Amino acid sequence: QVQLVESGGGLVQAGGSLRLSCAASGRTFSSYAMGWFRQAPGKEREFVAAISRFGGSTYYADSVRGRFTISRDNAKNTVYLQMNSLKPEDTAVYYCAADRSIAVVIGELEYDYWGQGTQVTVLS
Repeated sequence: QVQLVESGGGLVQAGGSLRLSCAASGRTFSSYAMGWFRQAPGKEREFVAAISRFGGSTYYADSVRGRFTISRDNAKNTVYLQMNSLKPEDTAVYYCAADRSIAVVIGELEYDYWGQGTQVTVLS
């Protein structure tokens, strides 16, 4: 089992940047593919980005490709989401998730473990 704790959310002006972190408990972090999702008020939770166990593969939602970068440091049991050129429509609660898969995982239902989320608010 793994526990996930997100941090790094906050308030930022449009065009600004934030870096989210997700710290995982346990000694088997490299056994998990990781993902970031987000949920805006009144909307369904949606996929943002995913990364394979050792970072060799990544995948992004069209809405963030080119602006967001997912990365991981297995020595620190942490996955990151660097968010640049933020837009007001990026405002949401951001969640990290873990799945015992070798490849990137895009489907929300495939993830086994979730963090509690961190709020990102982008002001216009």
